[in-house]
Amino acid sequence: MGAKTFEGGDNHEDATNALSTKSNAVGGKPRGANMLEDGDGEFGTDDDDDGDGQDSSLAVVNPEDGSKPKKRKRSKKKKSNKKKPGDGAQQQTSPPRVPLSQLFPDGKYPVGQMVKVPAVNLRRTTDEELRYLSRGTITNDEALSDYRKAAEVHRQVRHWVHETVHPGQSLTELAVGIEDGVRALLGHQGLEPGDSLKGGMGFPTGLALNNCAAHYTPNPGQKDIILKKEDVMKVDFGVHVNGWIVDSAFTVTFDPVYDNLLAAVKDATNTGLKCAGVDARVGEIGGYIQEAMESYEVEINGKVHPVKAIRNITGHDILPYRIHGGKQVPFIKSKDQTKMEEGEVFAIETFGTTGKGYMMDGPGVYGYSKDPDARNMHLPLASARALLKTINQNFGTIPFCRRYLDRLGLEKYLLGMNSLISHGIVHMYPPLVDIPGSYTAQFEHTILIKSSGNEIISRGDDY
Repeated sequence: MGAKTFEGGDNHEDATNALSTKSNAVGGKPRGANMLEDGDGEFGTDDDDDGDGQDSSLAVVNPEDGSKPKKRKRSKKKKSNKKKPGDGAQQQTSPPRVPLSQLFPDGKYPVGQMVKVPAVNLRRTTDEELRYLSRGTITNDEALSDYRKAAEVHRQVRHWVHETVHPGQSLTELAVGIEDGVRALLGHQGLEPGDSLKGGMGFPTGLALNNCAAHYTPNPGQKDIILKKEDVMKVDFGVHVNGWIVDSAFTVTFDPVYDNLLAAVKDATNTGLKCAGVDARVGEIGGYIQEAMESYEVEINGKVHPVKAIRNITGHDILPYRIHGGKQVPFIKSKDQTKMEEGEVFAIETFGTTGKGYMMDGPGVYGYSKDPDARNMHLPLASARALLKTINQNFGTIPFCRRYLDRLGLEKYLLGMNSLISHGIVHMYPPLVDIPGSYTAQFEHTILIKSSGNEIISRGDDY
């Protein structure tokens, strides 16, 4: 789940100015436009009167010698023999409904891809590393097991997506199918207070089409969107076990014309993963990501477009029950000298586009999350107090959406939500869009930073 850069906080080189609203000449009317124009239950559309109630192979930039990747020409789509993820997945149903506890009764889940770190990162032991090592091994082993379990759930559910997604499918059907699979494999339906805090969705399933890069999910009040052959869909969902969130995303297309766009973004993400490590500076990683991605171009409808790295979305660190920590990993060269540290977990993701490369807030609402630093205060509206109690009991600081509230049986809560937002207790996420007619793609993995070797926890046979 991409983190939008802080307003006014861009410190990258060649920052992009305000976007033109002129349509890119790629592809006609964007599907994203129709998607975002539909009603989505924004505030003021609910007649709530507040009631009387009482919350792989990495062909990438070499970070050591700084050599540039060769410019890629249009390539034919390679056929790959997809394998089911892990031994346990051979017993999985379609749609996935067999809990992981039955597939892995010993509680030992597959290890992610282990990546050897450059020798330069092994020559020192910092105070941060000593603090990490001093925490003991039992808690860390438990957290690692939870992470690997969440990653295996992600792999098995997305395997089902790869096998079944098709033009003509509704986005609501796909989003609900992903979320039902995650809950079934974890054994937590999330319908009782506190159950979804033990395991469940790390954030609402993102199904962003075409020029919409991120932060779109089907919600009540919208006209359902039907997937078309010409669409470029980013599938971004998170899985958590005891608050440890695996964040991973991929892009689905049905037309090979977009192959180079996807290749550029996948290459850029793999570059970021290869450059990550103890002491790695996020601004330098962004430079290698940009260099890899922008060496590609894609031809659509007879016009050649350079693939651009999106400038105001970033990767991010992940904290327990918090999908966005305090650190950001840009997709472009930056002066940010923030370092990765031993024991940290990052979502390394990249977005590429045929458009301007700078995201605007689109109309509508993707979802919400409670501010972890929100102060206790008196709320005058009874509906706001009741909604906050529901949020605390079922989501805590994990992002959620209207579908999740409706699933819990809540009604007429938008006035209360508006009150929580205005008091700074809850944040709202809008969709993030490039210019109409452009196409965007995304790939993302979760990586654990260790001096002995990083673990790409969410790596699978698919990407």
